[in-house]
Amino acid sequence: KQQYDLASMKTDSSTQTSDTLHHIQAAQQRTAFQLMAETLGRVADNVSVVTRRWVNGQMSNFAYLMFLNTLAGRSYNDITQYPVFPWILRDYESETLNLSNPAVYRDLSKPMGAQTESRASEFKKRFETWDDPTGKIPPWHYGSHYSCAAIVLYFLIRLEPFTKIALELQDGKFDHADRLFSSIPYSWQSASDSGGMQDVKELIPEFFYSSHFLMNINRFNFHKTEKKIAIDDVLLPCWACGDPERFIRLHREALESPYVSQNLHHWIDLIFGYKQRGDAAVESLNVFYYLTYEGAEDLEAIEDQTEKESKIAHINNFWPSLCLIVLLGCVLYGYCLISYCC
Repeated sequence: KQQYDLASMKTDSSTQTSDTLHHIQAAQQRTAFQLMAETLGRVADNVSVVTRRWVNGQMSNFAYLMFLNTLAGRSYNDITQYPVFPWILRDYESETLNLSNPAVYRDLSKPMGAQTESRASEFKKRFETWDDPTGKIPPWHYGSHYSCAAIVLYFLIRLEPFTKIALELQDGKFDHADRLFSSIPYSWQSASDSGGMQDVKELIPEFFYSSHFLMNINRFNFHKTEKKIAIDDVLLPCWACGDPERFIRLHREALESPYVSQNLHHWIDLIFGYKQRGDAAVESLNVFYYLTYEGAEDLEAIEDQTEKESKIAHINNFWPSLCLIVLLGCVLYGYCLISYCC
């Protein structure tokens, strides 16, 4: 048990009440280090226990992903570090969805930028031909990110308070209608193939439990696209039959399917695991712009104020807080699980 030095405290041993109060005060004055040590001990135990439950099929894929997001410091309370979930399906055009067919699923072993060979080759070429004259910026595949505040607002723009936040970022008006979230099939196509070198976004948890963000229940006027199409409710896959609740139900079933259960660990390695950095990240086409990673830049050493503010803004938007910690055979970046089997 911890022993606390009470010498500096005013003591009154004449009464039992006073003695009790001092013990309470001492307990309240535990250092931040002691609290952190206790927390890390609990985290290590939780990681081991929860991971075993998930591996043994005693925990849903949704619950385990939320557990990892929490360990990684992601929270519903911070849109810059909002929980991230994977695209699960690639079939958004069929009239019916056959979840027993592996062909309907996205390749979970590859990041969004590598879902098609043609796009993967473009990002690979960027990495291999990168040449920074200053020698300070290492090669990277992606200048954008799979999860950031802009992506959260993109998906949740129909719901408050996200609508208000989006308007504040756009000087009080909605972004151009063609750039708003209007279609799930289109968003998948953009993030997996046609989005050029910018769009590699993943999903948010709401895609697996809430239909409200798919409907314009507040009747916002998002105006019309260049083709004069009014933006209203989100366009759903054909197999959802125009029913948001049906989409959420089938999408959740896909997340909990045997195929995803057998392959989800590949995606975990990319987002929370050992494929975040180093040779494994390079081989997996999973290297992001260097400011994404903790310790990449000593901001205090930057003398140019404009350059410093620019880098701080980039970090505020994309920094996933990676910090190496080793606990009970599990390697963690920050609290991000590296080895999914402890």
